Amino acid sequence: MGIIPSIPKLTMPTEWPSVGQWRQIFKVLTKKEKPLFIALLILLFVSAFSLAVNFYLRNTTTVAANGGSFIEGVVGHPRFINPIYSEVSDVDRDLVQIIFAGLMKYNEEGALTPDLAKEYKILENGKTFEITLRENLLWQDGKKLTADDVVFTIETIQNSDYKSPLRASWVGIETEKISESVLRFKLRNPSVVFLENLTVKIIPLHIWEKIQPEQFPLSIYNLNPVGSGPYKLEDIKQDRSGYIKAMALAENEHYFGEKPKIKKLTFNFYATETDLVRAGRKKEIQGFSLLKIDDLKFFGETKFTSRSFPLSRYFAVFFNIEKSDILSNKNARQALNYGTDKAEIIERTLKGYGKIVISPVLPESYGLKSPDIIYEFDREKAKEALDKAGFVEVVKDCAETDENDTECGKIIREKTIKRETISQFKNDLKLGSQGIEVKELQRCLSMPPAGGPDIYPEAKITGSFDQKTQEAVNRFQEKYAKDILEPSGFDEGTGMVSKATREKLNELCDLSAQKTIPLKIALTTVNQSPLIEVANALKEQWATIGVELIIEALSVQDIEKNIIKDRNYETLLFGEVLSETPDPLPFWHSLQKKDPGSNLSLYENKKTDGLLEDIRQSLDLEVRTAKLEEFQNLLLEDAPAVFLYSQDYIYLTSKNIKGITETLIADPSERFSGITDWYIKTSRRFAPREP
Repeated sequence: MGIIPSIPKLTMPTEWPSVGQWRQIFKVLTKKEKPLFIALLILLFVSAFSLAVNFYLRNTTTVAANGGSFIEGVVGHPRFINPIYSEVSDVDRDLVQIIFAGLMKYNEEGALTPDLAKEYKILENGKTFEITLRENLLWQDGKKLTADDVVFTIETIQNSDYKSPLRASWVGIETEKISESVLRFKLRNPSVVFLENLTVKIIPLHIWEKIQPEQFPLSIYNLNPVGSGPYKLEDIKQDRSGYIKAMALAENEHYFGEKPKIKKLTFNFYATETDLVRAGRKKEIQGFSLLKIDDLKFFGETKFTSRSFPLSRYFAVFFNIEKSDILSNKNARQALNYGTDKAEIIERTLKGYGKIVISPVLPESYGLKSPDIIYEFDREKAKEALDKAGFVEVVKDCAETDENDTECGKIIREKTIKRETISQFKNDLKLGSQGIEVKELQRCLSMPPAGGPDIYPEAKITGSFDQKTQEAVNRFQEKYAKDILEPSGFDEGTGMVSKATREKLNELCDLSAQKTIPLKIALTTVNQSPLIEVANALKEQWATIGVELIIEALSVQDIEKNIIKDRNYETLLFGEVLSETPDPLPFWHSLQKKDPGSNLSLYENKKTDGLLEDIRQSLDLEVRTAKLEEFQNLLLEDAPAVFLYSQDYIYLTSKNIKGITETLIADPSERFSGITDWYIKTSRRFAPREP
């Protein structure tokens, strides 16, 4: 007999209840137990689902997925979707950026990287660049892309018959094909910035080789391009007038790089910014940019994401030193610098969408030291500098004005100058003549009423009767042919100053030994916002130091063709686009003073010329940095311009557009440099386990 009492045997169910048994559960539960059971059952399912979702989310990551479409809105219409000509149009550059590819490109971080090129070598201390192409490159039509296409593109740009705006960047560069995939570029002088030239997009030899230069701008391929970029043209829509309303682009199946995630792009074209704004408000487009700051503020508060791309570009007032008696004086130029409140201009005209520029090399963008000379706004310093320049304050005589004239009694500044001159032209002058009479002849022909840019565009006052002076005399004689040529029976100018020409010169030319110069300056700019507003702000600011500013606003086409080309301005409010690698030579070297150079101030300084050449040719970063810093100090001391502001490129996109990297760009079209990384769709992927 055991001493422990017997205990009932406990047993566990050996089987899970059957479906039939589960169906009977509500029959054995009481009324109070049923809702409790249902609640527990729901809680069980919710908990299980939550655990599953949580496990999924913790062990997966969101990744970009293929799919979706994107609509870009732009003002203007395409004309040349062709890298040879696209430089002059924002619309064309946008499309070229996406449809074509170059040997090099700027990546999404703004750095130069090979594109069609597989690799490159810099030889002979920067005088030779050897490029090896990627294997198996194809055009969008399936034809093979080789070194022949590259050579053809560059030689077309270099040939003046084709009139490419890129020609100046390729003068003196020899292109040599080594093999189907290797070519060399030989330069006259070393250049650290030459790789940026290689971002030019390549055109197909098999499409363009039989088209003559005069037919190039008229070819159908300018609007039906074949490139090698990530997207290809799929469809064109036109209105009844023949204007292109939209272009549909599709993924290029032959693209050598990473395929774009957004498979369809559409560009919608609008005649005006008002039309573009209307389309944006209606959500008809998903990406666009605007000039008017007020419109930007509106869209920034709606369902669009405002993206800021820093631009390697600045705006400035450039002084034409050679064509202005006032601005030839350094003290006067420095006075205008001190008299400019840049912060107020940015806040007032750009609504804060800008940054103050203190130097033409943008030290903050390129990692340089700030210059030793910084022109902070100081009205008193500006007035002191004008005093040094000889411009004294006077009260405008009311007796000389209308009684209702608001200028009556106003304080203005003027300068009285004395100069060596002649009482009248007395001698015959011809090619080779020298002296004071030639100097006064040149001075007279360079300005109204006798002359001006249409008569003597060079405006050089040297005292030596050269070929340009002879041409100016010819134009003067033909302008006043009725008084000079016709009485003597001549049909065209002789280029010599004799009796009839002298009499007309003596009638029109101001030969007084003493002259009063009012502090009145003409400013030319583009008739677009915000440049008009900036010009008016300058007018108000400079008026407080005694400067009268006369504003002339013209179209971009007029500015480029008639103003900049002949340097036909006293001051110019304009922008300059810098390269990704700092290279101020095109803008400030004395050899760039005349068209097609970009030295808009006609600045000349032998020391800075030498520095600019060294900066371009040196491959040593430390040497280049030191010389850039020295250059900016010398240039700012001479004050050939008022450097105002830089402005980010503001790009608006729908909030569902992802993958856009906001980085430093040299041109707005480069916002598309990383377009293969843009995406709309997403998916989740299990993260790899850590070892």
